[in-house]
Amino acid sequence: MISIITSVHNQLAMNKLYYEYLKKYTKNPFELIIIDNNSNDGSTEFFNQHADCVIQNKENYSYPYCQNQGLKQAKYDLLAFFNNDILVSPDWDEKIIQVMQKHRQEVISFATNEHIEDRPTTNKIFRKWKRIKYPVLYTLGTSKAGLNLMKWLMYGDWEQWTHKRYYDFGCKIKEGFSGSCIMMKKEALYKIGLWDERIQEADFDLFNRLKKRNIEKNDIKALCIALGVYIHHYQRLTLKAKPLPFADRDNLISLKEKWGAETRQLQQNIH
Repeated sequence: MISIITSVHNQLAMNKLYYEYLKKYTKNPFELIIIDNNSNDGSTEFFNQHADCVIQNKENYSYPYCQNQGLKQAKYDLLAFFNNDILVSPDWDEKIIQVMQKHRQEVISFATNEHIEDRPTTNKIFRKWKRIKYPVLYTLGTSKAGLNLMKWLMYGDWEQWTHKRYYDFGCKIKEGFSGSCIMMKKEALYKIGLWDERIQEADFDLFNRLKKRNIEKNDIKALCIALGVYIHHYQRLTLKAKPLPFADRDNLISLKEKWGAETRQLQQNIH
């Protein structure tokens, strides 16, 4: 059983596609918890029909604030912190659970078009995505047809492409992260705490906290990428909806203010 926590602001077509892929490709029972940051395009109504829990904010809040809102409602011991602009692959949940069990990872990230096995391969797939994304956005915008066309131009047969990826990499992992999709056992929170609501760059902060705890206590492993379990990330679609400034912006500090020079040391192994 998995609690999937996702914050949204508009992007109705993307939200429908995101939910469609979750329903189609998730094998385990799950609850979908949506934190809606004052959408006005029908996204709220859509998730009121399809999600298990919708938290409606009257203003736009930062990522960590929203994730902690979702955590208060989460029923299950497996937590998926997912952006709404992603597409999961077939049996993603079964595969990621297998990876976590094999490597005894309490927190893990998925391979995405932002971060995979090495820098040259990441750069290659990232450049391909940019060549596809922007021309389609210009002609079709973020309509469902446009989003599906981007995916097809990028991968062709999605199921076949992701199956091959799993065949090639299986349960292999490497240190690093893709912040759009993080899987966590709830017990990890007792070691590292909730999301730090002062840090919008929450993925980098999570990596740093795990790495530091691993070095100092050695009771949890550093954040790694499951190389064979792939998720596509459309990247920065919510910004196109021009959301209002964060209601909690006065509470936010930079990653450098919290971590200073220690950030470079903790992240030295990430390509």
